[in-house]
Amino acid sequence: MPRSSRSPIPGGETTPRPAAAEVLARPDPEARKSGIDVLGDIAWGSHVCIFYETKEDLIEIGCAFLQAGLVANEFCFWQVGDPISIEEATASLRARVPNFDRYAASGQIEIISGSDVLFRDGQVDPHGAVLIWKERLQTALAYGFAGMRFNGDVFLVGSRFWSDLLHTELELDKLISGHKMVGLCAYPLTKAGATDILDAARVHQFSVARRRGQWEFLETPELKRAKQEIKQLNGALNVLSRPFPGHDLLTPRERVALAQIARGASSKEAARTLGISPRTMEFHRANIMQKLGAKNTVDLVRRVLGS
Repeated sequence: MPRSSRSPIPGGETTPRPAAAEVLARPDPEARKSGIDVLGDIAWGSHVCIFYETKEDLIEIGCAFLQAGLVANEFCFWQVGDPISIEEATASLRARVPNFDRYAASGQIEIISGSDVLFRDGQVDPHGAVLIWKERLQTALAYGFAGMRFNGDVFLVGSRFWSDLLHTELELDKLISGHKMVGLCAYPLTKAGATDILDAARVHQFSVARRRGQWEFLETPELKRAKQEIKQLNGALNVLSRPFPGHDLLTPRERVALAQIARGASSKEAARTLGISPRTMEFHRANIMQKLGAKNTVDLVRRVLGS
């Protein structure tokens, strides 16, 4: 049995375990309070990745997330690792959560070493970890808790176990999805490189970061590109706010390119702004001039801006 702050159920290890088929429940559509303002309410089956900078951030995030679960009658499981010990996590919750000792005495909270969950014989064991999490979920439901809330401190960033940890996260995601379970995994920004951040984000449903006391959502490259294109198109529409002869002949990309031309940008500057090659920008310029019947760039700007 992994070392933890207490047994996860009333009565300790002598209490009989129910069969899995009797307790694995279907997801409940009821929204759960995350305890974290930027997340708001979350649904059963949510698996969240949070990046943090300081130990204080890690403690605040964990306590807020688990307090919301305790209040909602969820079994709470905090899997701690460097830089937080079981003793520190317990003391932090006791200081922040009203009636914490009552929750602990009822078996509603368990704080356990992440190493004890993840490792077998010096190696990360995804299957063994999933069995522990699954057993806790089964037991929580059998004893009348609304579901299970998992908070994991990820301490293996940058280690030789990184790929095994990512595989374990994928297995956890499969377990959480479709069950009365929500999970939050906290990754240290100070140890994570750009590739690590992308890897971690990919094995979670969505990701947020706490940097210099502020929250922000982490966007995928595809979402960033889409937002940039929208921003560029809006910029074009601002410049070309008044209809001009031939405006309906231009494609959206040509309108974006025309906005750069109207602002006086060179082909190189416009290409850099739009993320295209100078040759492509020149191609757009030639097409625009042909469609609008402009003799040169000065004539093109005059026709567009009406000056």
